[in-house]
Amino acid sequence: MGFFNWRSRSPPTKPWGLKWRSSIWFITTAVGFGITTDLLVYSIIIPVIPFQLEHLGRRGDVSSLTGWLLCAYSAGLVLSTIPIAMFSERHSARRTPLILGLFTLLASQVMLMEAPNYAVMAIARVIQGLSSSMVWIVGLALLCDTTPERHVGRQLGIAMTGLSVGLLVGSPAGGVLYSRYGFRAPFIFGEICTIADLVARILIIERGEALKWGYDPSALRAPEPKKTQEAPPSNHLEIIPIVASGSELRPSVDVDPEDVCPSVVIKPDEGSRVALRENFSVEDTTFIQKPLPLLAVIRKLAESPRALVALTMALVYGIVNSMQEPSLPLHLQAIWGFNSDQVGLVYLAAVVPALISSPLAGWYADRKGSDYLTCMCLFLALPWWGVMALRRSLPLFVVALATQSFFVSGVVAPVTAELAAVSRNIEGVGYAHVYGAFNLAFGIGTAVGPVVGGQIYDRATHGWTAVCCITAALIVICILLAFCYTGADPLLAKVLRQYHLPVPEMMHKVPKADSDSEAERETHTTSRIA
Repeated sequence: MGFFNWRSRSPPTKPWGLKWRSSIWFITTAVGFGITTDLLVYSIIIPVIPFQLEHLGRRGDVSSLTGWLLCAYSAGLVLSTIPIAMFSERHSARRTPLILGLFTLLASQVMLMEAPNYAVMAIARVIQGLSSSMVWIVGLALLCDTTPERHVGRQLGIAMTGLSVGLLVGSPAGGVLYSRYGFRAPFIFGEICTIADLVARILIIERGEALKWGYDPSALRAPEPKKTQEAPPSNHLEIIPIVASGSELRPSVDVDPEDVCPSVVIKPDEGSRVALRENFSVEDTTFIQKPLPLLAVIRKLAESPRALVALTMALVYGIVNSMQEPSLPLHLQAIWGFNSDQVGLVYLAAVVPALISSPLAGWYADRKGSDYLTCMCLFLALPWWGVMALRRSLPLFVVALATQSFFVSGVVAPVTAELAAVSRNIEGVGYAHVYGAFNLAFGIGTAVGPVVGGQIYDRATHGWTAVCCITAALIVICILLAFCYTGADPLLAKVLRQYHLPVPEMMHKVPKADSDSEAERETHTTSRIA
């Protein structure tokens, strides 16, 4: 009988490609491509839907119906956010929800492609919104799980370029494919991209799984000091403490990802994890903290002005971006007589600068913080909305559209890095919680934006001017909030201290880990590990 049971007794084999499949850069690429696929599927039908609605017999209210379909997508995103965030954080599950989300996305695309009426199209868009929540919540949480704290902004900025790439490819590709190959062609292209995304997500190995094989993609060490004394005795243990952040465990110090220590392994128990030198083990008293229930998470986030401001900016970003989707093509057609292909080229000019600003903003936020960067980007984006309200010059309009897109997109990376910092400093709140809240705020913004933009453009005497004025007012509000509350040490607190004025009590509560400069963190890291 032992001969027949040899398979059940064989030890599990080490996953193929463990190191690169669980590496920071592969997971950043997979999450970024997931965001690209999500935005591509979202935007590829924007130039197609009006023609399909006319084909279904809807002619007088095409702009409003298109806006409601965009709203249906956001409704699915909002309704699914809380369950997905709570499930992912409670069960520490990242890869499985990401894969299930893509199967849902494939089904919704087939459903929308074959929809016989408007109601089925709306249901398909709701299901697409549900699948979108997976990558925006679970994907960003997975990225933060793997990335060392001091490089979270950089990696988030790189992944967020997927947002611009998806919009860059989606709308122009949708118009070209529809004009040449018919209504189904854009959906087939989206399904091909979804299958490629599925392959990348299947290859992902989560950090928790890699830990079981003695490899931690974010287990790092500081540069070794010069040897000025004898080596320690062979029974000397060097321990890197692990601290809890929500339901995740991360090293309590920051070190450079290029300086991986091959002699450090992670030896997890059922109740604790600690990083040790090879061939040693030790009992640790740092236990994994259980995630908080929903109401407790909401209460803790509501008590953090820093979190509320970051979520407000996510809401405004969703409104600003989506408000122009139903109105910008109509404005270009009314003023300069553009067709769908020419509108696609204008979108192209607006999206390309965002490919540069997002990774640059993430890199800068890691080194200098989010406070200056967020305020600067918002302030520099503001005047261009006034220029876009003018009707005199098409080149000036395109330049203004591209410039505001550059600066507005530069806000996304520091905002997401802010939420990661909030998660690390609020006990019991994990990455999936804060990115679930981000997804909820962004989803509400993208639900409200197209409806408001479409209604204002249709009913106001100068509809496009009204859209630009509302956007400018929202940006002014964000500038004031960012000045007061963004960053571990907000700009307002710095100004008040400079003039020896009292700083409000809520600005005194700055966690030391967040207020350290990069140089201080390096010194702190070396002293803790050595």
